[in-house]
Amino acid sequence: MDLDAPIPRQPRESAMRIAPRIPSLPQPAARPAAARARPQAPVAQAPVAQGQAAAVSGVKARAAAPSPAQLDGMLLSPNGAFPAGTPYTEVPPTKPSNGKVADGTLIFVNGMGETPENARTQARHIADATGMNVVNIYNATEGAVKDLIQAAGDTFNLGNNKAVDSLADQVYARLMDGESVRLMSHSQGALITSRALTDVRNRMVAEGGLTQAQAEELLSKVGVETLGGAAPNWPDGPRYVHYVNRSDFVPTFLGVGRNVASSPGRDAEIVTFGRFNPFGGWFGGDGHNSTTYLKHYVPFGDLHGAAAQ
Repeated sequence: MDLDAPIPRQPRESAMRIAPRIPSLPQPAARPAAARARPQAPVAQAPVAQGQAAAVSGVKARAAAPSPAQLDGMLLSPNGAFPAGTPYTEVPPTKPSNGKVADGTLIFVNGMGETPENARTQARHIADATGMNVVNIYNATEGAVKDLIQAAGDTFNLGNNKAVDSLADQVYARLMDGESVRLMSHSQGALITSRALTDVRNRMVAEGGLTQAQAEELLSKVGVETLGGAAPNWPDGPRYVHYVNRSDFVPTFLGVGRNVASSPGRDAEIVTFGRFNPFGGWFGGDGHNSTTYLKHYVPFGDLHGAAAQ
């Protein structure tokens, strides 16, 4: 074995973004199947360094698992991660584990401070509660301070957020294919979702020449559910269900639960529960946990009709 021989380098895959297409209303034209993006290879959570299977001094080289920051904006499957731009319908989803037959697939965006494994755990709980397959667009944590700064930027639509861009591309592509899409978000994930939907609306108007009313008509194919969301303002068009625990500081003072100076979206449903104790989720309580919210989950179609499923 020639130890001086150079180690072959593997070509790097680039994250694929979906080319925007603006359809004619009322029925957007579907893209031909051949033009659809193909799924890319998943990123393993503990990958072996490529081209380095050889032992060094008798010890095999091992690569560390990707950091949360490296997975930011990517699509998590139960056992791996796919680059942003991979159609979410082609990513292996988290399926209901309680015997329910999955009724479609929704995109879930987690809140701040969550590791990839914590986000996957939330996806399993959501799949069991909703009876749907779940694909998680990962909102990476980089520590409390950076996470809070990013959330503040999301509130005022400032700064870049990979999860925002990733979600906006997924929703835009789905609508351009004339298909509906279901979204669920928790905590900061609601800020990301609100920002992404606003980007989609603005993209339709700026790039496609649609009127505001036409953009909202297309957005009516989007169903959104938030659990303890931190976003106070939402664009009109999508069908919303916002869950607010009165014992949760986040939606009560930052999100749609504050009522004053908030805009939950036209015809939004707001499901409230719990007694008023806004600090109950911050000092040893579980008021802000997604599992607390899922205990009060109501099927989306029960609130917006079967056509909204």
